[in-house]
Amino acid sequence: MGRGKVELKRIENKINRQVTFAKRRNGLLKKAYELSVLCDAEVALIIFSSRGKLYEFSSTSSMMKTLEKYQKYSYNALETSRPINDAQNYQEYVRLKAKVEVLQRSQRNLLGEDLAQMNTTELEQLENQLEAALRNIRSTKTQFMLDQLADLHNRETVLVETNNALRSKLEETNNSQIPVRLALEAGGPNMHYTRFPPQSEGFFQPMGVNPNSQIGFNLSGHDDANDVGASSLNMHGFASGWML
Repeated sequence: MGRGKVELKRIENKINRQVTFAKRRNGLLKKAYELSVLCDAEVALIIFSSRGKLYEFSSTSSMMKTLEKYQKYSYNALETSRPINDAQNYQEYVRLKAKVEVLQRSQRNLLGEDLAQMNTTELEQLENQLEAALRNIRSTKTQFMLDQLADLHNRETVLVETNNALRSKLEETNNSQIPVRLALEAGGPNMHYTRFPPQSEGFFQPMGVNPNSQIGFNLSGHDDANDVGASSLNMHGFASGWML
């Protein structure tokens, strides 16, 4: 019974992965040795494990000689394909260099330099080109100034509207304070905000109090009622209603 087909993907189990690496590494080294002996081939094998450990095999006495031979062969392969690429690159370089020289000469002519080598037709074309560029510059400048003027006008409108709104609010505040101001001016500084109506003299009158009078029995034998009435009459100039 043969073994089943092994799916080629990374082995997730660490132990199984290490065991498989060791078995297949030894088998690969054995195959490289057999190939070099049976076929008289120069074989070099380099293996790095997942931990960075190096395993190598060389059929010659030195691995460096095999690597130098490999680098020399790779360089010669590049040299054989380089002439075609160099010719294409050189043509592209010549084309770009000529284009740069034309642009540089045109720039110097626009600055008023190297004009002696130009004929009349070229000078007229340069003059027309400069006039067109000048018109474009002036048009762009005028449009920029108009945009700035419109922006300033919009800002002025906003400020005027804000000023009018603040002025209206101030006038409303002043108008609401006019009645209070008039009332204060009419009443004067000694105006009392709360006044009670005068009491009727016939309803209630305060009783005059004589500090020399005594409450209780009069040991001197004088009539206290007469004294109280006299004092009340002397203080107010009239008799109280309840005493009449």
